Amino acid sequence: PAQNMQKDDRCSALLEGNFIDGKLQAPLKNEWFDIINPSDETVLSRSAKSGKEDVDAAVQAAKAAQEQWGTTSGTQRAAFLRKIADAVEANADALSIKEASNSGKPLKEAAWDVSDVSVAFRFNADLAEKLDARQGKPVDVGMTEFDVKLFYEPVGVVGLIVPWNYPILMATWKVAAALAAGCCVVLKPSELTPFTALDLARLAAEACGLPKGVFNVVCGLGADCGAPLAAHGDVAKIAFTGSVATGSKVMHACADGVRNVSLELGGKSPIIIFDDVEVDVAVEWLMFGIFWTNGQICSATSRALIHENIAPKILARLAQVAATVEACDPLTPDKDVPFIGPLVSRPQYDKVLAFIAGAVKQGASLLCGGGRPAGAPSKGFYVAPTVFTGVTPDMEIWKEEIFGPVLAVMTFNDEDTAFRLADDTWSGLAAAVLTKDTARSARWSRKLKTGIVWVNCSQPCFVHAPWGGSRKSGIGRDNGEHGIESYLEVKQVVEYKAATPWGWYIPPGFTRPAKL
Repeated sequence: PAQNMQKDDRCSALLEGNFIDGKLQAPLKNEWFDIINPSDETVLSRSAKSGKEDVDAAVQAAKAAQEQWGTTSGTQRAAFLRKIADAVEANADALSIKEASNSGKPLKEAAWDVSDVSVAFRFNADLAEKLDARQGKPVDVGMTEFDVKLFYEPVGVVGLIVPWNYPILMATWKVAAALAAGCCVVLKPSELTPFTALDLARLAAEACGLPKGVFNVVCGLGADCGAPLAAHGDVAKIAFTGSVATGSKVMHACADGVRNVSLELGGKSPIIIFDDVEVDVAVEWLMFGIFWTNGQICSATSRALIHENIAPKILARLAQVAATVEACDPLTPDKDVPFIGPLVSRPQYDKVLAFIAGAVKQGASLLCGGGRPAGAPSKGFYVAPTVFTGVTPDMEIWKEEIFGPVLAVMTFNDEDTAFRLADDTWSGLAAAVLTKDTARSARWSRKLKTGIVWVNCSQPCFVHAPWGGSRKSGIGRDNGEHGIESYLEVKQVVEYKAATPWGWYIPPGFTRPAKL
């Protein structure tokens, strides 16, 4: 723990600019834009409006640092990662307040995220140390003449592009693994939530002594900043989390240079509830699966399939409990009743309300919610927990990722129908199955075409296990032992060890005839 790390008073302030080559600096063109507080719509602070010149400066700083950082041992890198974990812990309160203020998520949830940041750095520190033991690992090829060994080397400079729903945590998922592998980093946070990324880089450099150029942050809009990073020829790999549409553009940019890419592109995850589940258990996981983080979760179980024998009881209880969810300022201390913060921005708020209006127009029945929560402030991007029944598979709320607190419900009466409805999607990120039947849950866990399956729960996420999906939900994985592999190239070294000649073209004892 952080017993030797001092609290940094600068973490209480919102940093502005970029963090390049070990220092905070203004964008080269000195252009800025306002960041809006989602809870009251006032100006929270400002962000750098960086361009390709800033991106190039960050990439060149990372490139200059790469050779030295990439040749350190995993044990040396682990020491830095543990210091960063300590620094985050020492400043957890300030970072949590900043994260909640900027993203709109309730303070309790932001604090949970910040706690996970420390866990992620320590976990990747362990992986970095284990990497040393893997270097030179022998491979038995079945021929005693050859000695084959494997070595693991960093891919090089990496560009990391992360979203606004988990600003510091999703940045850490990528940054910690990349640093553990020996890669230098250029991080591009969402233009909506840049602040804690700057804190993370500054703490790493100033409080932990991370060499300059190893961890850089460039803030700005996607088109001005993210696109040049994805296309930069000196970036060996891009790791992106965001929408399918933007992920496709990132993949095209990497394809042009035949460069490494990993993508986590969200989903439209189902939660399947069988009739042997207790009502309150089902309601708890239904709500946590879609209302947590204000519904702005890539893996949100936003499509509910409930067995028709138990659906009336579950829906009645769901409507009752959802009505107790109160709108709150994100900085409201923890209370005994559930609460929900604002969505991150005006465009996201308008998008979610448009989906709700569209569902009503298409004939879905509104069970609860559908607008601003009762008692919500007059300002702020608040949307009440919303549940629709009478949904059909052709409706937008069943097919499209909404990224808000909106649940679409259908019922089923047999497993084949449930699986057909659950599987009929572009998404392959996650799914949840609620049942007391262990044979059924095991069968469904293997049958569902997703990267993550939750049994009798929804949304738990651990840095120790791989995170990612199939289909259009992406390529590759964050977290777990698979996370660091994404930033490594494996090299085989083969040595001929036999004392006798190979003798393919010149057999032993062969004498070449004299030239005629």
